[in-house]
Amino acid sequence: MQRRVLVPITLVAVLIAGCGDDDDATTTTAAAATTAADAATTAAPATTAAESPDTTDSAATDTTAADAPATTEAMSMATEYPLTIDNCGYELTFDAPPEQVLILNGTSVAEVETFIALGIEDAILANSQTYGQSDIDGMVEQIAALPTGGLTLNENFEVPKEQTLALEPDLVISTWAGGFSEMMGSVTRDELAGVGIQSWVTPVNCAYGNEAPRPEDQERSDAQTYLESFEMVRELGVIFDVQERAEAFIAEAQATIDAVEQPTGEPASVLLAYPGMSMMNAAGIPQVFAGPFTDSVIEAAGGVNSFDGLPSFNDSALITAEQLAAADVDVLAVGVFLPGEDAELYAKDIFAQFPQWEAAKNNAWISIAESFYLGPYNSVGIQKLADAIAALG
Repeated sequence: MQRRVLVPITLVAVLIAGCGDDDDATTTTAAAATTAADAATTAAPATTAAESPDTTDSAATDTTAADAPATTEAMSMATEYPLTIDNCGYELTFDAPPEQVLILNGTSVAEVETFIALGIEDAILANSQTYGQSDIDGMVEQIAALPTGGLTLNENFEVPKEQTLALEPDLVISTWAGGFSEMMGSVTRDELAGVGIQSWVTPVNCAYGNEAPRPEDQERSDAQTYLESFEMVRELGVIFDVQERAEAFIAEAQATIDAVEQPTGEPASVLLAYPGMSMMNAAGIPQVFAGPFTDSVIEAAGGVNSFDGLPSFNDSALITAEQLAAADVDVLAVGVFLPGEDAELYAKDIFAQFPQWEAAKNNAWISIAESFYLGPYNSVGIQKLADAIAALG
């Protein structure tokens, strides 16, 4: 019998936010945050990720768009300050690009990877986002080399209120609205505003963790696709006056996605499962990822989710072992996130449990880390999956 680990429910909420979902958490877990507490304890030399593994002509083979050529049109897109934007119903005004940014954890790397992609990591005062593996060569090391501000995360794997205020940042970023909540032990947006500190939530997650979200924020969250990753990149590009980099990055990523050849027959059925997150599932089986965002990534690669059409990621946690055994699976995408996780061993173990799958018969699998989540590098995951589908013949 597999042991299940019960942990504070707030950690489930944080994990789901990092994966780009918005519904209330209904299960208990914290697997994805296992290493988050170490976010502020180690630093490695920065590396340049010139190529992403297992991808061909990927839009994200460079981890930064800082060197992208600026066209006349792009240069005309320079931000005019003061800049006023709406963020989850909060009016934010920037007199200049922020220079002292604190990035809260939220078990996400979407925001910190966007800073790296746009070449604005020098604006980071302290980063608490971390991940044990990446689909981008060198990304783990680049993130580890960023300043951490000596932060110590609390029991919810988030930056405590007192530490946030002591850092005196000029902008605090959270991947979800719930990151600014007393429940998480965090500082609230109102408290930050009271001392003159700006706060920003990744727009698609304005409803998540918000007890009374605006209807438009809830609708946006419910219908999210990988295009929301581009919107995150675009808005940060505006705030930090690097629109030309943001638009060049988005255009290149979209070109990679658009170049994927869609199948003419029945699309391959793809199952995305994270064995290391099995405690999230009520049955203790590998955590399946489904919902609109994951569906959109798989569809862009020419496949269809084995559990297509589930309303949200939370519904994935209710999948039973019997449903998993009966699923159509042509390609298995094995998710990894902790240091040292071995996708090949995971695949062998899963195929041994479900030998009836076509994927098991053909040994058809790929390894995926963060590129199927909300974040700047969805094109990498889409390309990897498209290559695996094409290899089926």
